Amino acid sequence: MTTTPTTPPTAEHARLAESPDADAPWRLWGPYVSGRQWGTVREDYSADGNAWDYFPFDHSHLRAYRWGEDGLAGLTDRFGFLNLGVAVWNGRDDRLKERLFGLTNGQGNHGEDVKEVWWPTDATPTHSFATWLYRYPQAAFPYAELVAGNAARDRSQPEYELTDTGVLDDNRFFDVEVTYAKAGPTDVLMQVTVTNQGPDPAPLDLVPQAWLRNTWAWGGDDRTPTMRLVDGAVEVKHAWLGTYRLEAEGDPRIVFCDNETDDQELYGSAGRSDCPKGGIGRAVVHGDESQVRADEGTKAGFWWHYDQVEPGGTRTVRLRLSATGASTEDAHAPFEAASAGGFADFDEVLRARKQEADDFYAAVIPQQATADDTHIARRAFAGLLWGKQLFRYPVESWLQGDPQPPAPTERREPGARNVNWTHLDLADVISMPDEWEYPWFASWDLAFHTVPLALIDPAFAKDQLELMVAEWAQHPNGQLPAYEWNFDDVNPPVHAWATWLVYSVAGDQDRDFLIRVFGKLLLNFSWWINRKDADGSYLFEGGFLGMDNIGLFDRSKPLPDGLRLEQSDATSWMAFYSLSMLRIAVELAQETPAWGATARTFFDYFLRLAQAMDTFGSQGISLWDEGDGFYYDAVVRPDGSCERLPVRSLVGLLPLIAVESVHPLLAAQLPRLVGEVQWMERRDTGLASVFDHHQTHDDQRITMALVTADRRKRLLAMVFDESEFLSAHGIRSLSAQYREPLTVDIGGEHLSLRYTPAESDSALFGGNSNWRGPVWWPVNFLLLDALQTYAEAYPDERIADASGAATERTLGEGADELANRLVGLFRPGPDGRRPGTPRWYPSGPLWDQHVTFSEYFDGDDGSGLGATHQTGWTALVAQLICAGTAQTPG
Repeated sequence: MTTTPTTPPTAEHARLAESPDADAPWRLWGPYVSGRQWGTVREDYSADGNAWDYFPFDHSHLRAYRWGEDGLAGLTDRFGFLNLGVAVWNGRDDRLKERLFGLTNGQGNHGEDVKEVWWPTDATPTHSFATWLYRYPQAAFPYAELVAGNAARDRSQPEYELTDTGVLDDNRFFDVEVTYAKAGPTDVLMQVTVTNQGPDPAPLDLVPQAWLRNTWAWGGDDRTPTMRLVDGAVEVKHAWLGTYRLEAEGDPRIVFCDNETDDQELYGSAGRSDCPKGGIGRAVVHGDESQVRADEGTKAGFWWHYDQVEPGGTRTVRLRLSATGASTEDAHAPFEAASAGGFADFDEVLRARKQEADDFYAAVIPQQATADDTHIARRAFAGLLWGKQLFRYPVESWLQGDPQPPAPTERREPGARNVNWTHLDLADVISMPDEWEYPWFASWDLAFHTVPLALIDPAFAKDQLELMVAEWAQHPNGQLPAYEWNFDDVNPPVHAWATWLVYSVAGDQDRDFLIRVFGKLLLNFSWWINRKDADGSYLFEGGFLGMDNIGLFDRSKPLPDGLRLEQSDATSWMAFYSLSMLRIAVELAQETPAWGATARTFFDYFLRLAQAMDTFGSQGISLWDEGDGFYYDAVVRPDGSCERLPVRSLVGLLPLIAVESVHPLLAAQLPRLVGEVQWMERRDTGLASVFDHHQTHDDQRITMALVTADRRKRLLAMVFDESEFLSAHGIRSLSAQYREPLTVDIGGEHLSLRYTPAESDSALFGGNSNWRGPVWWPVNFLLLDALQTYAEAYPDERIADASGAATERTLGEGADELANRLVGLFRPGPDGRRPGTPRWYPSGPLWDQHVTFSEYFDGDDGSGLGATHQTGWTALVAQLICAGTAQTPG
C-alpha cells in the first residue's frame, strides 16, 4: 500500500520521483568510481590472499584492473564501463597524480591509512549536481617519506601524516575543485577549477581523463569499445552504452593510450598494447610520447599545460559528455538524445543545478537549524553520496579465474577467502563506509548509512537494505555477508532496526518493502539461532561483533581447554533484533492480522533471552553483577561453572538498546499479545521479573525492555558519569576508570587492558580500529535512540549520579545532552576549529570551513581518528540535525 503521490516540492525531488529504481535514467551516471581499487580482495589472485601486496599502489598506474576502476573525483555509469576523472601534475612529482595515495595495512603503524586531503563538498541524490575538492601539494608528493616515516613509528605513536612532511606549509598547494552538473540524464557537464593558494607562482599540468574499463582482455568477452578523435572531440562507442561525445572548451591537446597492463615495465615482456595504461602519465611527466597516440585508444587525456599559475590565481577547464547514439546491442540501455553540445548553455546549467541543490536541501533540513548545522548536514549528505561506489564481485568467477591471465594458483582453493560464498554475485552501486580505506560494503555499516540516506533518497536506502538480503547476496543458510575480506564474519544484527527506521523516515507506508526484507530476515534470524547459540541456552557467542579489540582477548577465536564465552553484547543484540522484528510484525499485522502470530513468536523469544541473561550454567549465574551494577561477558567451563569477566565497556551497556515502545493501536490490533503482557503482570511466571514491561494506562502504550528499571538507573548513572563513559563528545567505548590497566586472571593466565582514547596500541586485531576508549558513532546513536524511547515511556524519571542519588536531569534531557555532544564534534569552536577535525589538519580559513567525518573520535578531546571520510555511520549526524534532536546550546 502506498500513499497518493503529491507534487514534488523541488526539481530534485521531481527527478527522484522519476527514478524509483537503479535502472532509472537519472541514476545512470554518478560518482561511482572507487577511491581505491588496488589492494582489494576483488583484484587479488594470489595464493596467500595478501591483497595489499598482490596489487600495490606502485602497480596501479601500470596494471589494468579486472573488476573496477579508481580515480580522483571519478564519475562513471552504474556498470562502470566509461569513466571520467581528473589528473594533475605539479612539475615535480615522479608520476601523474591520478589517484589517492595511502599506506597498506602492513605499512601503517595503525593499519591502512590514506595520506591525502580532500572533501566531498556537495551532491544531490540523482547526481544532477556534485562538487569535490582536492588539496594537491606544489612540492613533489612525499610518497617514500610517508612510507618510511610510518615504518619508523610503533603503535604507541601517532601516524606520520602529510602535514608532518612540510609540503603543505605556507599554503603551498593547489585546490582542485571538480563540479559535475547534468543538463539531462545522459548529458554531463564537468568543470575543473584549480587555485594556487600558495605565496609563489607554480607550474601546473591539468589533464581530465576518460577511459573505458577493460572488459576485453580476460577471455570472456572480446568486444572492445573504442575512443576516437572525431571533429576535435572524443567519440566513444560502446555496445551497451551506445555512442557518446566528449568535448572540451578551448584547445587542449588530446592524447590517447590503452587501458592495458604495461607488461614491459612490470614483467619485462611484450604486452597486448604498445601504448599501455601509463602512457599519458609518461608523456606528461617524463616527456616520453612513445606510448601515446593522437587519434584513438581506450583512454584519453585532455591536456592543459600552464607554465605558471600566479598566487591566488585560478585556471578553469570545461568538458561535456553527451549521448549521441543509442546502444546497438541492448534495447534497454538508457539513452536520451543530448543537446546539440557545446558550451553556450554551460553557465546556465551550472547555476540552475546549484540553485536546485540549494532548494532541495532547504526542503530537507529544517529551517530552525542554524547555518552551521545546515552546513554540517549538507556536507554529511555529500559524503554519503560521493561514497556510493560500483562494487563488482562475482565470487565464483573470481575463484575460478578467467581464460586469460591473471589466473588463480592451484593452491588458492579450497582454502581461498570467501570460498563458501560462491553464490554471491554483485554488480551494484553500494554505499561504502569510506571511499579509500573501506572501498567495499560492510553489512552493518550499510544499515547505518541507510538511515540518513532515507531522508534524501528513500528509494536508494530501501534498495540497499533489500540488496543485502537478495538471493545473490544473502547466504542460502540465512547469513548476511559481512564484508569483502571475510563474508563469513559476524556483524551485529542491525538490519531489522534499520529497515524499520527507513520505513518510518520514508513515510510512504511501503509495507511491500517491509514484507520483502522481513521475509528474508526471518531466515537470517534462524541462522543466528542455529549457528550462534551453541547449546540452546539462549545466550550467544557472536564473536567480535564489529567491536574488534574491546575485550581482554580476541573474541572470535576459540578459548582454550573447552572454555566458552557467553557474550553480553551478543545476547543483547539478539534481544534488540527480536524487538525490531516484533515491531515490524506489529506494523504488518495492522493490515494482515496473521502477522500477529509472528509478533508473539518474537515476543516469546525476547522473554527467553531476558531470562537467559539472568540464569544460566550449573551455578545459575547472571550476566548482571549486582555488586558492580553492570553486565559482563562470562566464561563457561566444561563442567557448567561460570565466571564473569569484570570489564566495564560498551559490551555491558548494550542491553540498554533492547527496548521497544509500541503504538497504542496495538491494543486493538493484537489483543492476544497485550493479554500476554498483562497476564505476566498479574502472575509470577518467572519471566515477568527479568525484563521491564511498562504499560501506561492512559494510552495503552506498551514498552518492553531487556533491562529492568532498577538496573537501567544504575547503568545510566555510569553512562552519564564523566569519570566513566561520558566524554565531552559522546559515550566512550571503555570506562575511563581503566586509565590504570585492568588485569584479570582467566584459567591461570593474566590478561589486561587499559583505556586508550585514541588509536589502538594493541595488535590484537591489527589495523586502526580501537574500541578501548574512543567515541564510536554507531553505538552512540543506538544508545541515544534507546534513551529517547525510555524518555517517552518514563518522562519524569531522573538520571542518577554516581552515588545513586537522582539528579535534575530527566531521561529526555539526558538524550538531548548526548545528542548535542555528538553533533558538537562538528560544530566550530570559539577559534573556528571543529573538535572532531583530525589533529594533524592545520587551522585557519582554508581549513576550518571544511567538515571531516572520521571513523571514530578521541575519547578525551574528540579529535577525528581512523578513516578520514567515514561518512557512512558518522553521517548519522545529519539525521540528528534533521530530526531536530540536537539544538545548538544557548
